[in-house]
Amino acid sequence: MGRYVRFQGTSKAAGRRSFPGVFALVNTLAREGRLTPEQERFRRVNNDWYDASFTNPAHVDPTVYDPDVNPGATAWFKVTSTELIARVDGYLEILAAHGVECVRVDSSSPGRIVYEDADQVVVVPEAALPQGEGTRTGAP
Repeated sequence: MGRYVRFQGTSKAAGRRSFPGVFALVNTLAREGRLTPEQERFRRVNNDWYDASFTNPAHVDPTVYDPDVNPGATAWFKVTSTELIARVDGYLEILAAHGVECVRVDSSSPGRIVYEDADQVVVVPEAALPQGEGTRTGAP
């Protein structure tokens, strides 16, 4: 197991260099109006909790996700952020209910770190670096 963990989709979005993360996947379902009222309540309550509980890297550095500055930048939890990781299960349940496949990726070296705080890193993946071993957590 690595020092960092990421939950991400198995298909890249059109025109993207990276796989969408678990939050982006659920938020996309919400924007498309596909969530049940219960799933939407869960999403809103937990998105609000995450917003209040940890730093948004883009608020610290507005260029952190800029594709020209940091192409393919993705956020990874530090494995020590167990409280933040534990809440991901509900998002994974929503994705599974909608047939959206998601994997857990563990890595000790996910790429070049462009942002770091106590809970997470944002990295630019380097083509030569392995992305860790994926474990399926969503729909088959």
